[in-house]
Amino acid sequence: MVKSINHVALRQHTDEISCCAFSASLLATCSADKTLRVYSTRDFSELRCSPLSGHAYGVHCCCFSSCGSYLISCSTDGSAVVWRSDTGEAAAVLQHPSRSPLRVCALAPDSSLLLAGASDGTVALWDFASKTLRRCGAVSEASVVACCFSPCGQMFMTGCTYGDLKLWDVDVSLLHAEKDAHDLGVACCRFASQFTVGEFFRLASCGQDSQLKIWIVSQREGAGRLTPLPFRGTNLFLGQFQSVMHALHIPSPLPPLRRYVTAVALSPTMPWIATGSMDRIVNVWRQSTSSFPVVCFAGRKLPGHSRLLLADWSEEDVQTWLCEEGLEELVSIFKVNNMDGLELSQLSKETAAELGIDGYSYERESIESWIRGKNKTSPMTNLPLQTTLLTPNRSLKMAITRWKSGQ
Repeated sequence: MVKSINHVALRQHTDEISCCAFSASLLATCSADKTLRVYSTRDFSELRCSPLSGHAYGVHCCCFSSCGSYLISCSTDGSAVVWRSDTGEAAAVLQHPSRSPLRVCALAPDSSLLLAGASDGTVALWDFASKTLRRCGAVSEASVVACCFSPCGQMFMTGCTYGDLKLWDVDVSLLHAEKDAHDLGVACCRFASQFTVGEFFRLASCGQDSQLKIWIVSQREGAGRLTPLPFRGTNLFLGQFQSVMHALHIPSPLPPLRRYVTAVALSPTMPWIATGSMDRIVNVWRQSTSSFPVVCFAGRKLPGHSRLLLADWSEEDVQTWLCEEGLEELVSIFKVNNMDGLELSQLSKETAAELGIDGYSYERESIESWIRGKNKTSPMTNLPLQTTLLTPNRSLKMAITRWKSGQ
């Protein structure tokens, strides 16, 4: 639980807070007042070099390098400034080629690349060591307001005010586009820091539609793909999103804030949460480690396989879930097909599952594509098909719907 007695309010900014960021020992905040402020997480005293002034207009975003030695900020003035964290000295000023206002910035996990998204729909990519521009290209017709690197540093995601999420490689070549991921625009996106090598990454995104979505991002044979997971948890705290999906469940609400919360950050080493608001105040709370269950849905812990992301379910977890849903008759079919959680998640789309013409369940689009390809044999048994009529597997579809609505 977050205890209000372990709370500090930082009131030095004179305009609304845009972003908060932690390093191992520092907290940085930036504001529409054109400044950044830096605090020690030991006692939240402001460093002597703070505030950091150098932007001509409001500062939209800030982030630390992986070692914490540098702090990066971007602004409406079209520049990204690299600051030395200990002295507050501006080590470099990087200008967007067309001086377009910069809305968001991100560093690669190894701090080799710096990415900034602009209001004209472009992203600028710099080599961080040499501070030289590597690429600048259009990624959207709308303002880029969210971006983040994958844990491997070889891909990055962008989100725009039109609501699209797009996956790119570091040459700014499009790998995948997810149209209308958030109806009213993307607000933020974060990759989990841990991943399955060569398989997939997890991504969390949130938007102006008041939805938080969890995605599986796969890159196989050079092609990127996003698959939404059936997540309906209301207690996921999207700050620095971790692969175990740290769900911050707060049984007792935090003291009410007077204005909209515009920024949030979690310390990587200390039990601190920082939030920034339109009331110009940065609030920092300490939380106990008991506040972080593995996964918390609707304020309750779930047993067994339900503690995992659906994509992490084993074949046995899927079979157990079928039995819990009263679908024992499908267990043998799922077992024969070696269906695990990732494959089950593919059946949770609107197309759901179809009871095919050979007694097996398929995703509608897949089996229809098989038939259109003039295949006259079963994909599973290779025996001749007696009919091409498909029958909806309503029992499985209803079970999936019940599972989704219950989360």
